[in-house]
Amino acid sequence: MISENKLMLKAEFNPKIKTYIFITIAFFLLVTVIGIPILIVWLLGLGQYISKRYYENMSCELTTKHLEFKKGVLFKVEKTIPLENIQDLTFIENPLLKYLDLRILKIETAGHSNPQGSDMKLVGIIGASDFKKKVLHQRELLKQNERVISTQTQTSNEQINNTLIEIRDILNEIKNK
Repeated sequence: MISENKLMLKAEFNPKIKTYIFITIAFFLLVTVIGIPILIVWLLGLGQYISKRYYENMSCELTTKHLEFKKGVLFKVEKTIPLENIQDLTFIENPLLKYLDLRILKIETAGHSNPQGSDMKLVGIIGASDFKKKVLHQRELLKQNERVISTQTQTSNEQINNTLIEIRDILNEIKNK
């Protein structure tokens, strides 16, 4: 029995992400010696273009079984995380994020292979608290459904076993007569 994977919620991102990306990359270019010449090009327009494209390419969807996320400009990343693997959802703030009224939602999964300790970071979701609650709620619903299906499977297996035992006993009686 294969159940459908329906779209439950599509996250919207705050346009201030463009400013956050612009400032963050400009800062890292400024603190590196090699980055200073690139910083000039970044400030003259490349930064606004890349930030805008990055914002336009971001999407995050909560389905009945997965959390799907896409981002990137030159190097695109597309991640699908099964809800049953999600272990923790954490909010991150720093002074720049607070100033721009943004939050980072960090998602950690069971058995993650990322040494940084997080499998996905969603920056600037509008209504991030509600989004987090809905992800956790959908994860709980999925786990409850799995428990019910598991119990039903065990019950039907027990019924099949009991029927087979009855058939065996009847056959033994016929054989003994």
